[in-house]
Amino acid sequence: MGMLRFALVGCGRIAKRHAELLGTGQIAHAQLAAVCDVVRAKAERIGERFSIPHFEDMHDMMQAIHPDAVVVLTESGRHAEQVLALVRYRRDIVVEKPMALTLDDADAMIRACDGAGVRLFVVKQNRFNVPVVKLREALAKGRFGRLVLGTVRVRWCRTQAYYDQDSWRGTWALDGGVLSNQASHHIDLLEWMMGDVDSVFAKSTTALVKIEAEDTAVVVLRFRSGALGVIEATTAARPTDLEGSISLLGEFGSVEIGGFAVNEIKVWKFARPEADDEKMMSDYSVNPPNIYGFGHQAYYEHVVECIRNDKQQLVDGLEGRKSLELISAIYESIETGKEVKLRFRPTRCRLGLRQ
Repeated sequence: MGMLRFALVGCGRIAKRHAELLGTGQIAHAQLAAVCDVVRAKAERIGERFSIPHFEDMHDMMQAIHPDAVVVLTESGRHAEQVLALVRYRRDIVVEKPMALTLDDADAMIRACDGAGVRLFVVKQNRFNVPVVKLREALAKGRFGRLVLGTVRVRWCRTQAYYDQDSWRGTWALDGGVLSNQASHHIDLLEWMMGDVDSVFAKSTTALVKIEAEDTAVVVLRFRSGALGVIEATTAARPTDLEGSISLLGEFGSVEIGGFAVNEIKVWKFARPEADDEKMMSDYSVNPPNIYGFGHQAYYEHVVECIRNDKQQLVDGLEGRKSLELISAIYESIETGKEVKLRFRPTRCRLGLRQ
């Protein structure tokens, strides 16, 4: 298989990162073939920068370009309808987080892609951060023993100006709040490390901005293993971003990965030391160029390898659905004021609901 040609649907904030990686040769065996956005100027800006065709309609793009894969980077609440429309072209699909805003939409996406023989990749680039990979390796080796407590903290700054950039930001129909947007990667990491969740209890508030959804939330989790968890998420940190972190505590060890993009090993301590432990913090922490970190590059390398060598993707539709179900349960708890058990079907969760 030769060079894989990727096309982008949606040319907003996150598209700049995807376009930079694909359009400047940073991903081996991959190139940026075309972009589209319903706002002509946005597509034109990226298209002209990388000297590639740009479109206002994704169907026009797919029929003219015939890419090997298409990347959906639009508003979260539109992911499902666009993936379902793109399946007909039988090209592999990459969709940004969260894969959808409702479980029904996620299920429809999985069924449609499976039926068409289309690979569905869900972007969870923080799983590919070097410190996170090392944490996962330690966990797989059993170095923690019985897990006791897992915590993620997202303390970021998003001012009113950020939400005012686009009318969909912070709305229930197309975005949600800090839990479904900014903290969704960290929630995914917590569940990936700690295992299936048994129940959640959550509180939220909209503290410093005028949006429909929350800018601050705290969640207490009980995992099926018996371990506990805490999620602290806010975009009301001021005046700048503070951290995006994960901590795992077990009977034989403790690890904390901090930094503002889960990029810096702060604590790496085990009751049974190994040879590499002393240099872990110095050798495997990274200084990312922006809040997206380095994970997107490793993620795209993984996507290319899966397509070229017919390998199983790390985060397919079913894996992407797990964190969406957890986030939906958290919102259900916020609305009902009660502890919510997983597995469940939402009745009060407002995420993804349109008037």
